[in-house]
Amino acid sequence: MANTASAKKAVRKIALRTAVNKSRKSRMRTYVRKVEDALTTGDHTAALAAFRQAEPEIVRAAQKGVLHRNTASRKVSRLAIRVKALQA
Repeated sequence: MANTASAKKAVRKIALRTAVNKSRKSRMRTYVRKVEDALTTGDHTAALAAFRQAEPEIVRAAQKGVLHRNTASRKVSRLAIRVKALQA
């Protein structure tokens, strides 16, 4: 349990930051899920549209520190490969 005023403030700040990060991560996952759903249906145009919305969300999550930048890059790359493979 936090005893000092600064420690109590730190606990409040951490709780707020955790909530914001959780929201950002959830938002990113939602967009990725839309791409996954479009890939499973086999609709290339829907998958491409969903991917174009998901990519900035993933990059933004990395910029905000929710994901490591290499993780974000890997996710974008793998989704792009899957969307491109659907076209053929």
